Amino acid sequence: MPPPRPPVQGGKPNRFALFFFLIIVGVFIAYFFRSEAPSVQEISYSAFTNYLERNEISAVKILDTNVIEGTIRESSGSLRQFKTLIPYQDPSLLPTLRERGINVSGGASKVSPLRIFLEFLPWIIGFGFIWFMMRNMQGSGNKAFQFGKSRAKRYQDEGKKTTFADVAGQVDAKYELQEVVSFLKDPQKFTKMGARIPKGVLLVGMPGTGKTLMAKAVAGEAGVAYFHMSGSDFVEMFVGVGASRVRDLFDQGRKSAPCIIFIDELDAVGRTRGAGYGGGHDEREQTLNQLLVEMDGFDSKDGVIILAATNRPDVLDPALLRPGRFDRQVMVAMPDIKEREAILKIHSDKIPLSKEVDLSRIARATPGMSGAEIANLVNEAALFAARQDKPTVEMPDFEEARDKVLMGVARKTLVISEKERRMTAFHEAGHALLHYFLKNADPLHKVTIVPHGRALGMAMSLPLEDSYSRTKGWIEDRIVICYGGWVAEKLFYDETTTGTKQDLQQATEMARRMVCEWGMADEMGPVTYGQEDEPIFIGKEIARHKEYSEDTARLIDGAVKKILDSAKNLAESILHTRKVELEKLAEALIIQETLIDDEVRSILGLPPRDSGSSLGAGLAEA
Repeated sequence: MPPPRPPVQGGKPNRFALFFFLIIVGVFIAYFFRSEAPSVQEISYSAFTNYLERNEISAVKILDTNVIEGTIRESSGSLRQFKTLIPYQDPSLLPTLRERGINVSGGASKVSPLRIFLEFLPWIIGFGFIWFMMRNMQGSGNKAFQFGKSRAKRYQDEGKKTTFADVAGQVDAKYELQEVVSFLKDPQKFTKMGARIPKGVLLVGMPGTGKTLMAKAVAGEAGVAYFHMSGSDFVEMFVGVGASRVRDLFDQGRKSAPCIIFIDELDAVGRTRGAGYGGGHDEREQTLNQLLVEMDGFDSKDGVIILAATNRPDVLDPALLRPGRFDRQVMVAMPDIKEREAILKIHSDKIPLSKEVDLSRIARATPGMSGAEIANLVNEAALFAARQDKPTVEMPDFEEARDKVLMGVARKTLVISEKERRMTAFHEAGHALLHYFLKNADPLHKVTIVPHGRALGMAMSLPLEDSYSRTKGWIEDRIVICYGGWVAEKLFYDETTTGTKQDLQQATEMARRMVCEWGMADEMGPVTYGQEDEPIFIGKEIARHKEYSEDTARLIDGAVKKILDSAKNLAESILHTRKVELEKLAEALIIQETLIDDEVRSILGLPPRDSGSSLGAGLAEA
């Protein structure tokens, strides 16, 4: 193995070159200005003729037919050099000089070195600047004139390799990608059976689920080169640069085969053609066309696999997803409770943990969190412990970190009037109390009136297990809980506050989806009404496309209002009946500010819950 090369310090050679160039310029200037002050006196032509008439001129030298240099003899006998310019043609000059017996000679005028230098100085500075800039560009690796070159970063044998062991969970995704690893390690195993390995594999999943990490793990398992490039790196302000970079990227892949080319955020360059404003001349479409051509002409025998990641597969061009291109989609799903615990173990190995920390309880408290969010949770817990100079990270640190990630930073210094604080306490108590008297509601974990983010208070619930679909009963109870704050304010203050805005929005949105999307309204039946109007070039729902009559719209509005009125009436019935318990809970919140499930049960006189109530997640109200 050759010895490692010393690191190149790009700044020092450039500074030395500039310093050396300035020294050369300074030497030239000093040399040309070094000459003594000129002793030749410049006189006018009329003065010259006067000296000539008085016979004080001893010798002259005519230069370039219009300049006269000579010697003047002073009355004291000393000689003085002079110089004059002939302003016009004087035919009597030479005869006069001969008549007076003056020695006449001729020659070419001497060019001053300073004048030469000054004339060439702009050229010297220009070429010096260009030379310096070229040196600087080469030293820093800018490659300003290589716009069409790929900006892909290559990773190979750089530190510790990423393998599947570094990716917690994702068993199904690993199984699908194991074929890619096997092909890169032993392609003959597949080719002798006549099998064709997929040219492209598209990793699909929510943000933070580990798509990029999975691609690096495939390269690490196979032990091949790994080229990483973002989809946005292809598109540039110069027309045709994106297509050129696609060609260069695939050329690099062929030269480094076997290898993996990973394109992150594919939707940045692979959106459906014709959806933008530029038509067929759009730079993005030109880049996509070149990508399609390269993948179609890519031979799987080259030993190059194309991996790409996106969280918006619905906006990709169909030509990208056809067989022969990205013909295999691997779902990188959100982690379940076991996978969250495994992710916590991986990230917790880097920090000192207290013996009382139970990662399984933390995993149960973080449903719906992605791998990136869990990594951030562990980091925030370590930061909280470091601020308090603790030797290890303890369970309360994870609790505080979880609250910060889900609810935002606690605003403990926010000044709130006593009246508004009491109204917030009754509002949150109304939400919390309903959790104990609804059949399908998730168990309450914590209720607080400490402001977090933009919310003045929060009630949080803990699902007993991960759920990937919800029943009609659970949704109806969620709507009832949303009305808990509104009803409590109305019950004790006979008016409501603007703090109910988010609750009403959530309740209305769920009720409308029950009617229009989920077929949970008996009077409307199991039918979906309307569809999301989502332009591909925007990638965001901006309206619901109406595909029904005005009569149906009135029926939908009636069904939605019926669901909301039923939920509001049930919330009013429960809170009116439990008004004493509601007031006790609100008063306790005013004093303690934060109550967990066990404390709420003690105040309400309810038996403790058998399953632990340590940490919770799942936002019940903001």
